[in-house]
Amino acid sequence: QVQLVESGGGLVQPGGSLRLSCTASEIRFGIYGMGWYRQAPGKQRELVAIITRGGSRNYADSVKGRFTISGDNAKNTVYLQMNNLKTEDTAVYYCYLTSPTTWGQGTQVTVSS
Repeated sequence: QVQLVESGGGLVQPGGSLRLSCTASEIRFGIYGMGWYRQAPGKQRELVAIITRGGSRNYADSVKGRFTISGDNAKNTVYLQMNNLKTEDTAVYYCYLTSPTTWGQGTQVTVSS
C-alpha cells in the first residue's frame, strides 16, 4: 500500500513563503500524477497544483504565478513552492497520488500577521 508523507507546513506572515514536500513510499509512474489539494475550514477540498501523467503542470487560477510544483523522480518526491502567500491560502494541504488513488495525512498552512 502506497503511503504519502508530507512536511513543510507552518505559520507564515502574508507575503511570505513556504515549501511543502511529499514523498511516496512507492510509485509506478514516477512523480507524474502527483499533486496537491487544499481544504480551508467550511470549504470543499480543491486542487492546487498537479503534475499530470503527460508531464504538464496545472494550477488553480488563484495560485498561478505564486505557487510552483516540481518533483524529483529519484526521490519519489514532489514539492510545492508557495510564494507571496495570502491569508486566503490558509488551509490544510494534502498530497495526492492519482494511481493508485492515495491521500497524504495533510499539513496545516496558516497565513496570518
